[in-house]
Amino acid sequence: MTGAPGAGPATLGIEPALLAILACPDTHHTALTVDVEAAELVCPTCSRGFPVRDGIPVLLLDEARQRPA
Repeated sequence: MTGAPGAGPATLGIEPALLAILACPDTHHTALTVDVEAAELVCPTCSRGFPVRDGIPVLLLDEARQRPA
């Protein structure tokens, strides 16, 4: 997977500055964390996992999967 310079596997190819400001698109939810193994960003508030495809986070509620609590 290719990403921006300085964006390694721990960021799933997402620029760290962008990763720092991404949040769950649902109302009143929190900053997202990275789950490298599942290749997704996770909302700790609602336990949704948002896929990251080719270094691009897909922050659509319809595309998210509900993760086990």
